Amino acid sequence: MIQKNKDIEKKYKEKINLLRKYDKEYFDQDTPSVSDQEYDKIKNEILKFEKEHSFLESQYSPSKKIGYQPSARFKKIKHDIPMLSLGNAFTKKDVIDFIKKLKNFLSLKESGNITFSAEPKIDGISASLKYVDGIFTLGLSRGDGQIGEDITNNLKTIKDIPKIIKKKNFPRILDVRG
Repeated sequence: MIQKNKDIEKKYKEKINLLRKYDKEYFDQDTPSVSDQEYDKIKNEILKFEKEHSFLESQYSPSKKIGYQPSARFKKIKHDIPMLSLGNAFTKKDVIDFIKKLKNFLSLKESGNITFSAEPKIDGISASLKYVDGIFTLGLSRGDGQIGEDITNNLKTIKDIPKIIKKKNFPRILDVRG
């Protein structure tokens, strides 16, 4: 039994280290070596290991972290409100479980209808755009969810992002995320 646990722990650590390697390639070096599908497969294998073997734990597990450490190339700024990550659904069971959690969260009866849409995953950056008095003042990447990278100047080059919003009754501070 002890040897079996050591073998499981070894496989788990190998997968954690592989995911860390892929994170560094993708987030820090901008040179991913695997597809999103392969990355998600390894991530889910780690989560499955943890679910099946309660003795497994790592600070680098996808169950313990969101995003990636901010790059040294950009100024770091703390998010006013943490910027969390979305979950994935790969199977019909994943979607059914999501709907159950959503109905429970919204206190809907089992027979209550929910309308939602789904779309393919589009690779890109998650960003927070802060407007103060209708003026785009700050753009942050998600970073690790608590602290993001200041990408304001990069975002200002995107013509579809309004630099000024002139509307009556506009909130003094607006944080748009996507």
